Amino acid sequence: MKPTERLAEVTVPDGTRLTLLRHDGAYMLHADGKELMSTRRSHSEVELAELACRPILDREAPRALVGGLGFGFTLRAALQLLPEGAHVVVAEIVQAVIDWNLHPDYALGGDALRHPRVSLRHADVLDVIREGAESYDAIMLDVDNGAEAFTTSGNATLYGDQGIRATMSKLRPGGVIAYWSASDDARFVKALRREGLTVSTQRSRTHRTSGSYHTIILARR
Repeated sequence: MKPTERLAEVTVPDGTRLTLLRHDGAYMLHADGKELMSTRRSHSEVELAELACRPILDREAPRALVGGLGFGFTLRAALQLLPEGAHVVVAEIVQAVIDWNLHPDYALGGDALRHPRVSLRHADVLDVIREGAESYDAIMLDVDNGAEAFTTSGNATLYGDQGIRATMSKLRPGGVIAYWSASDDARFVKALRREGLTVSTQRSRTHRTSGSYHTIILARR
């Protein structure tokens, strides 16, 4: 049996311990001992980008925002889908997650981060939304487990009424906000609809044809 390697650990400001592991070529990120993500279970992260970006493919120079780097699957999928004139901003609050993706010995998202059409922000995605002057055609948010914060309690603000309004304010006409969620979240769907958004949900498996289901919540004006 091949061993599981503990590659790195870091404690984030709210006290959560993040651990990067590798087993048989696959990478896992644990939060306080619980698996948060894995390179073997990434289909829903790819589908998050596909559902957000497909409606804007006919735009000449679309701008997209990815909130939450993870292992780079959503970012890479967005780059593959969007036209050459597109630009993608990715915001990641944990510096160690950025460092691990860029580490030359780890097969993670470094290639996508180094792409010339990508701007990296080491920041809370809500701060990027609130403080930036840019607007976006697609906003993809994969922060914690969705509206129920898991790793960083402050992330809950993103899913509250003020966070929803701030995100809406940076969405271009006809654009899409796509939220990744570990499970169905009727309360959050209602919150989006209260703000006048048209909302739909889609279940997405961790693997393309097998595994458990996550939920992608799509919001349009």
